[in-house]
Amino acid sequence: MIQAMCGLMSVTGEPDDKPGGCPEKVGVPIVDIMSGMYGTIAVLAALARRSETGRGDYIDIAMLDVGTACLANQAMNYLVSGKVPQRTGNAHPNIQPQDVFGTRDGHMVLVVGNDGQFGKACEVLGHPQWVKDDRFAKNAGRVRNRAQLTTLIGEVLRERDTADWVVRLEAAGVPCGPINSVPQVFADAQVRHRGMLVDIPHPLAGTVAQVASPMRFAEAPLAFERAPPLLGEHTADILRELGIEEAQGAA
Repeated sequence: MIQAMCGLMSVTGEPDDKPGGCPEKVGVPIVDIMSGMYGTIAVLAALARRSETGRGDYIDIAMLDVGTACLANQAMNYLVSGKVPQRTGNAHPNIQPQDVFGTRDGHMVLVVGNDGQFGKACEVLGHPQWVKDDRFAKNAGRVRNRAQLTTLIGEVLRERDTADWVVRLEAAGVPCGPINSVPQVFADAQVRHRGMLVDIPHPLAGTVAQVASPMRFAEAPLAFERAPPLLGEHTADILRELGIEEAQGAA
């Protein structure tokens, strides 16, 4: 509901003129997650201010506000130009080429960020002449002529497998990547190297797999020692710390 009300769904999904085009929600509860993140940042800011003034604060975080803030570049596109942002599928509204492309064995993302990277991409794709094409030489032109450029790039990328293109483009310094499934994410060498998957001892299951925190601290490394509690586990301990007897808490 909040994703719909704050405008996120209006800029997510394929355009109306594409088959199945309609507003879509993000695949994870992004506004819930970001509300927690904004809440945490606000708490830390209030604590920092308390250390200077000695005064506490009352923090007000509304999910609709957070969703509106998350409109980011789409909000500014509208506020600066007055033009209503439209759904463009996976294509970036301001920087091109950035989209999902079909390959010989699946799909990949190509994320060209500037004119220099576009030139490198054209070399790898075997079409260096695109850099001199007035339609594509500068990013503004590539945005205006996105449909033509996307068609040309798509025809070339379908000639090779995803892994082959990723190796070639990465070697040239062009951002790109495969579209991993969730199992592929947790099998990815970089994800494993960063320790994003942890197995934590569990009293009933032996161990449980958990997604680790992405935060890394040089002076205070995080420890993952206990699994999520069983229903009612630690209740008595927590109540006792608060000076409440368990029977009293139940009442």
